[in-house]
Amino acid sequence: MSLSKETSVPSGPAASAVGRQSEASGCPATPSLSVQNLTVEFRTPEGTVRAVDGVSFDVHAGETVALVGESGCGKTMSALAVLGLVPAPAGHIAGGRITCEGRELVGLSNRKLRKIRGSLVSMVFQEPASSLNPVFTVGQQIAGVLRAHDGTLSRRAAKDRAVELLVSVGVPDAAVRARDYPHQWSGGMCQRALIAMAIANRPRVLIADEPTTALDVTIQAQVLDVLDVARRETGAATLLITHDLGVVAEMADRVVVMYAGRVVETATVAEIFHAPRHPYTLGLMASLPRLDSDVRRLVPIPGHPPHLHRIPPGCPFHPRCHLRQGRSVCVEQAPSLLEVERGPRRSACHFQHEMSAEVAVLAEQMGADPTVITTP
Repeated sequence: MSLSKETSVPSGPAASAVGRQSEASGCPATPSLSVQNLTVEFRTPEGTVRAVDGVSFDVHAGETVALVGESGCGKTMSALAVLGLVPAPAGHIAGGRITCEGRELVGLSNRKLRKIRGSLVSMVFQEPASSLNPVFTVGQQIAGVLRAHDGTLSRRAAKDRAVELLVSVGVPDAAVRARDYPHQWSGGMCQRALIAMAIANRPRVLIADEPTTALDVTIQAQVLDVLDVARRETGAATLLITHDLGVVAEMADRVVVMYAGRVVETATVAEIFHAPRHPYTLGLMASLPRLDSDVRRLVPIPGHPPHLHRIPPGCPFHPRCHLRQGRSVCVEQAPSLLEVERGPRRSACHFQHEMSAEVAVLAEQMGADPTVITTP
């Protein structure tokens, strides 16, 4: 498998969100990964905490779906549930279904899950340095992943294949660098090694959890480039977990916005940036620093996400929402995730039809044209 790429990285989110058309339009009817009504709970001294509350989404082959939201909204826990890595015994999957290539993952034994991890589903974790074993060379660790899923592979063949994979993700002098230990590599190089490990057995689903955290802008672009080429070369369904909307615009086909453990909006990346239909999504857009427009000031989302022990009644976002305007339904009734006009996009807001006016209000506060807020 070759992951070489002749074209350059897109110049920025503006080119990506507008110019990149979702490859999902030609997706098969059956998704590679399907998460339906997933609920994850934790037992704590203060009571049961529901970290993931009825989350549903699909990811098709060759498609990238981004899970976005503030820290603590349930993005990473949703991904860990897919791999059967919810921290036990405190945490457990309390309900829902997770299927990968039609195979049910919830309820599988640890032995069966170990066979699936790395072959059917792989994950690139958030902290590359701490995800690699410091007592083995990088090459040994990649070779170990290969042999774990192919018992017929010799040590020599696994070593050669590990070097090929490092070459494919852009590691210079791969044959030499494969003999290095993780502490001898930079953060960006370690991230490349993790991507090589993740795609070693050509998984059908690739999960990337904040893959560019703590990397500088240049290395971030290179890592995103490697991930995107890996997706296209392997045809894997990619679940991208991030809080960086620039990364979303660069990489994603569709977006799932989470808040307080719940999905509050789903749409294509162009719809999310051009016409958000949930106040929380609009708040994320309005608080994003920009270099390509004359925005005189940002409008942060007031307050903080709720503590999971004390989720407010009704809509969990209502204490921070400009659109509420004192209406009791926001406090008394939790909104369902309903279709927006026509098509697959959905929003969990009682007053989603008022979002166009909300964009105009925010634009006035920011001293900007309304299209500036949402146009990437």
